[in-house]
Amino acid sequence: MHIDLRSDTVTKPTKGMLDAILTAKTGDDVYKEDPTVNELERKLAEMFGMDDALFFPTGSMANQAAIKLHTHPGEQLICDKWAHVYNYEGGGVSFNSGVSCKLVDGTRGMITAKQVEANINPPDFYHSPLTSLVCIENTTNKGGGACYDFEEIKKIRTVCNANKLGLHLDGARLMNAIVAKNENPGDYGAICDTISVCLSKGLGTPLGTVLIGKKHLMENAIRVRKILGGGMRQVGFMAAAGIYALDNHLDRLDEDHKKAKEIGVHLGKQSYIESVEPVETNIVIFYLKKGINEDKFINDFETQNIRLSNMGNGKLRVVTHLDYNNEMHSCFLEKLSSY
Repeated sequence: MHIDLRSDTVTKPTKGMLDAILTAKTGDDVYKEDPTVNELERKLAEMFGMDDALFFPTGSMANQAAIKLHTHPGEQLICDKWAHVYNYEGGGVSFNSGVSCKLVDGTRGMITAKQVEANINPPDFYHSPLTSLVCIENTTNKGGGACYDFEEIKKIRTVCNANKLGLHLDGARLMNAIVAKNENPGDYGAICDTISVCLSKGLGTPLGTVLIGKKHLMENAIRVRKILGGGMRQVGFMAAAGIYALDNHLDRLDEDHKKAKEIGVHLGKQSYIESVEPVETNIVIFYLKKGINEDKFINDFETQNIRLSNMGNGKLRVVTHLDYNNEMHSCFLEKLSSY
């Protein structure tokens, strides 16, 4: 048995998803003539109550496009020090948009409205970059799948309005947050300017992220996607996978959350574990006791066909997902106990 808990991106399409892919109606999406892509975009824009949507091959490209739509070169965005747009997108903020990041020392990857307000550069002080955008991430990746309190996001929106700042939500695992907290997607659409919704993580598609947003921003999104090299042709095959995932894989995210919480509790009982961060969704972050080598720990599990992630700075991570079944779950808990 091979158990891969490095990420929820390792899933393979289910039989139902494969059938949807094989029977998809397609066209040339560069000409906006792919009916399945158009349907996926319409479906997500409607779900979130947003004006428009555009399909991207990756979440990083969707985030980078959003940043470019919101900003001009020489400006600055505010984000948490652990934000994906800063840590895991290859420096694209500076390379693609000529924008710098004001990093905030938040809590588990989440920032507050007060922190946002405190980090806005005075607009009339021309020596510092003009602050033009706030980027938040829900759930947080490096923060261990933590979910924002929606009331705090509303407060951040108020600060953005008062200071004429855009608000982009990196929603790579937003569906996990919505399911875990029983939230309404439309509430997010009502207060965010742009949102990236990833389909290839908890929802289990092979690829794809949809950027949704307000009309005045999204009208130039297809041009930016082209500049970034994201024009695609008969991509309806992948859009069909996204539609299938939205119709069939949303409710089951609770299963991933339940397994992750059980793993978190189980890890907390082991003598070699220093601490486990709170588990809200499908990510478990834990730390080994001093003197236990992280690389050896991961390699020991690798030899038993169990793959884990080392996030650096003492952080180890497991992520539950669609392909992590009950048999694998029982086996992994047993291996943790016997280590």
